Amino acid sequence: MQPFTLPKPLGTLFSILPQFPHSFVFSQALNLSLGETLRSEVLQPLHGKLICLRITDAQITLQFTLNKHGLIANHERKIPDLTISAKTYDFIQLALRKEDPDTLFFSRRLLMEGDTELGLLLKNTLDALELPPLDWRMYLPARLLDAVKAKILHH
Repeated sequence: MQPFTLPKPLGTLFSILPQFPHSFVFSQALNLSLGETLRSEVLQPLHGKLICLRITDAQITLQFTLNKHGLIANHERKIPDLTISAKTYDFIQLALRKEDPDTLFFSRRLLMEGDTELGLLLKNTLDALELPPLDWRMYLPARLLDAVKAKILHH
């Protein structure tokens, strides 16, 4: 994949949209794909911490917290415990495990603000987890709708 930056007009458009829906969709998608992993006891130290992912070129801010049920989107205007900022391309590379967070950090393509100890804990915890390979097909609207329906019917 060639490095890219989203066009500035697209970022400007995203910046005027409400941010909570982005956080909600992101949280639900990760809950569907990483369900049991997110409920792991290994992640207990992260519970209740407000994490912010800032996608700089898209001008999107995702805010969420973790509890025993998984990720919960945050809609309150609070100062996050930890903010991680990068461009869309770099977050995709991290998600696909094609780029190491340390490499991005030391090349100044990933920025951490706030509780840096929490950032280090988050990085080390994610490194220690056996995460399933990311399958983008899982996030197609029809598959997401099927997963939501199945979840609702089982409760």
